[in-house]
Amino acid sequence: MTSGFNTRAIHAGQTPDPTTGAVIPPLYQSTTYAQDGIGGLRNGYEYGRGTNPTRDSLQEQLAALEGGRHAFSFSSGLAAEDALIRALLAPGDHIVLGNDAYGGTYRLINRVLSAWGITNAAVDMSDTAALSAAISAGNTKIVWLETPSNPMMKISDIAAVAQAAHDAGALLVVDNTFASPYLQQPLAFGADIVVHSTTKYIGGHSDAVGGAVILNDDAAAEKIGFIQYAVGAVSAPMEAWLTTRGLKTLGVRMDRHSSNAMAVARWLKDQTAVESVLYPGLEEHPGHDLAKAQMKDFGGMVSVSFKGGEAAARKVAESTKVFTLAESLGGVESLMNYPSEMTHASVKGTELAVPENLLRLSVGIEDVEDLIADLDQALKQL
Repeated sequence: MTSGFNTRAIHAGQTPDPTTGAVIPPLYQSTTYAQDGIGGLRNGYEYGRGTNPTRDSLQEQLAALEGGRHAFSFSSGLAAEDALIRALLAPGDHIVLGNDAYGGTYRLINRVLSAWGITNAAVDMSDTAALSAAISAGNTKIVWLETPSNPMMKISDIAAVAQAAHDAGALLVVDNTFASPYLQQPLAFGADIVVHSTTKYIGGHSDAVGGAVILNDDAAAEKIGFIQYAVGAVSAPMEAWLTTRGLKTLGVRMDRHSSNAMAVARWLKDQTAVESVLYPGLEEHPGHDLAKAQMKDFGGMVSVSFKGGEAAARKVAESTKVFTLAESLGGVESLMNYPSEMTHASVKGTELAVPENLLRLSVGIEDVEDLIADLDQALKQL
């Protein structure tokens, strides 16, 4: 029997404890495991860097929700990305990524891995002709896509990007953090690998840092698994347990995030101080129809730019009371971020720089009337 998303979220990897019958599997806060004689491992458990039952449960859950055969849980989203790239690429290989990619991803690829001999090109991923021109057949090994993108909320055609990548012999990696597996499952559209910062919507409560890689290819999974074990940037048991707990309610949370974000976006676009609202749920968004085809709903992220420039954006960001000025996104609480000086400060002065009049809103699951009232009083400070 094929189970629905929410059923899988609650039950995948969550077999009741065989000893006590506890419905919630225990947190295995152990670094090592007793052996029945030298090499006599119990169910394969030897040392916490290699295996842990709590992490294994989360990995099974993640694979089930993204429609993959293999999942790996890491200590952060960037640790997941680093392990993936070093597992599958070699010095001299090339990556094509979006020209508004997350600043931390670009910093990793352009500043850390460049010293290892990895080259890159940034391109507008919603322009398939430009993408094809940027791909170097035989040299480009990974095309790296975010859709919706962070923070410009561009929507790219996953199937078309996958085709362009595969035509050149490259793999398509999709960062699915903004959408979450509840709203979008890139493997079903032809992506080869999905990555997440599980810190965000998957964990959902701003209390556990983590990352994930999900894929179907057995050979690539073996290489990633080796790097996970050999380098050791694994999620700790407590973080894995908290992430599993959060993931069980992902569907109901994303429904509320999406409905609240739609209401906030519609309200913002009617405000005289606002220059533009970037939210794929708005019919005027250039990626609206594509997002509607690829996503179950439009998510909880809204970006907004102000006619008053940098000063207006800063003033609003520092005037809210319900929205908290903070890094990150995807928690139950609403957050406001000034990307130019916060999440994307590392790309200032590059082609990935974020406009200085833009704010990124992570719309939480509070009462939407309170969120709009908070934004209203903040805009009145202008």
